[in-house]
Amino acid sequence: MKRCINRSNSSTQNSHTAKLSSRKSLCILNSQRVPEAENMNIILVFLFIAPLALSAGAGKDSSSFDPPLSPETRSRFAMLDDVRILANGLLELGHGLKDFVHKTKGQMNDISEKLYIFDRSFYELSLQTSEIKEEEEQLRQTTARLQINNEEIKNLSQEMNSKIEDLIQNKIQLQEKVWGLEDKVTQLAITQPSMEETKEISSLKAFVEQQDNDIKQLLKVVEDQHIELNRQHNQILELEDKLNHIELQEHAENSFVEEPTEPEDTPVPVHNATAVTYRSDGTAPDCTALYNSGTRSSGVYTIKPNGSEAFDVYCEMKFGSSWTVIQKRVDGSLDFNQTWDAYTNGFGDLNEEFWLGLNKTYSITKQGDYILRIELQDWKDNKRYIEYAFSLGGPETDYTLQLSRMFGSIPNALPEQTELRFSTADHEANITNDYNCPENYLGGWWHSECEETNLNGKYVTPRSRGRLDRRKGLYWKPKKGRYYLLKSTKIMIHPTDLKSFDFTQPNVI
Repeated sequence: MKRCINRSNSSTQNSHTAKLSSRKSLCILNSQRVPEAENMNIILVFLFIAPLALSAGAGKDSSSFDPPLSPETRSRFAMLDDVRILANGLLELGHGLKDFVHKTKGQMNDISEKLYIFDRSFYELSLQTSEIKEEEEQLRQTTARLQINNEEIKNLSQEMNSKIEDLIQNKIQLQEKVWGLEDKVTQLAITQPSMEETKEISSLKAFVEQQDNDIKQLLKVVEDQHIELNRQHNQILELEDKLNHIELQEHAENSFVEEPTEPEDTPVPVHNATAVTYRSDGTAPDCTALYNSGTRSSGVYTIKPNGSEAFDVYCEMKFGSSWTVIQKRVDGSLDFNQTWDAYTNGFGDLNEEFWLGLNKTYSITKQGDYILRIELQDWKDNKRYIEYAFSLGGPETDYTLQLSRMFGSIPNALPEQTELRFSTADHEANITNDYNCPENYLGGWWHSECEETNLNGKYVTPRSRGRLDRRKGLYWKPKKGRYYLLKSTKIMIHPTDLKSFDFTQPNVI
């Protein structure tokens, strides 16, 4: 960088030269914008040169170009000019030094704030890293326990199956002996039994009592094992929910993880299921009965549940049986923001998007115990499912729904063991708050609290990124987790007591 500083090495330099040197020194400040790091060097140079210029001007005569003046006059004017120039220069230097100090102080404050933010962020990051490591260690331990529990459940299941097979064999033998005993009792009613026959009858009676005791003991063992299996099953469900939640948190928002493998078989039947009776005209009460009668193609069929009129349903054949579809959404072509009457009676096309109707669904489920299966697909075509044991109330209860999660591949988002009343914008259920969920979030649903899962909400695409639009949309919202925007949904039901739906016996009453 050029610097306009004139240094005089000659001892004969006059006051004019001193003035020129001072003015040239000031041009450093007025005409050049140097980096802040060089300002201090300029100040030191100026302070060094100014005294030299003053001493040189005070001790020498003026140049031959100036008019002839007395030595005292020339010295006085030269000193006044030098003092004025020096004062101006010092004033400019003061302002420059003040600006430099302010700028330096501001930069130091910025650096201090950034260092504080960095230290705090680093500390928080270290805490989060420690928590993640602890959660990973707990997850490893939980996974190990889960594997051990799975092995125990597998062994218990094999043992229970073996005992059940023995029980069935004993039952068959007992049935054969009871039949023989009935024949002999019939003969005894005709003829007087002999002593030997009386002894044989006593022996058979004792044998029957012994078999009955054995059966009771086996049933007690089976019941104990069933309780233990239920307990371990609940533990597995909790662990599965935790694993799914951690897994989902690591992926992009509004999308599931890779598509899971669908189960091969339907769930284990629930005990004490109510058997479904069949009509003599051969009309099936459910899609499952159609499957058992030989129907193997998915499509629209007519069924007639007990105590109800006949109506059409869509039957989906999968997993070695048939499911009755009560809701289906694929492309948003149907508006689900309907009235209470529409949700009660049903709407839509059974081959495309539709809602079967609360009244029709109730007429099916009141025949026995059912499983509710929900299938979900996000906008990356990842698929998930979840299944519940459930009960559905009638119109006098606003079709109250009660759920109990069985298993699935996504965290639960619906309240369990809670009576959920169905509500629409024109038929508001008794919800705990004063906020009308159906009116503000669109579509009828079993609402418990606003901003929860609504599979009958407005159909929106990922382009609708606004908060309000997203929560009015078709989404799945676990209690702890984000909103998952859905591309398609399907809700189906299936009986738990499969034997009661054996349509090959239409004459059973």
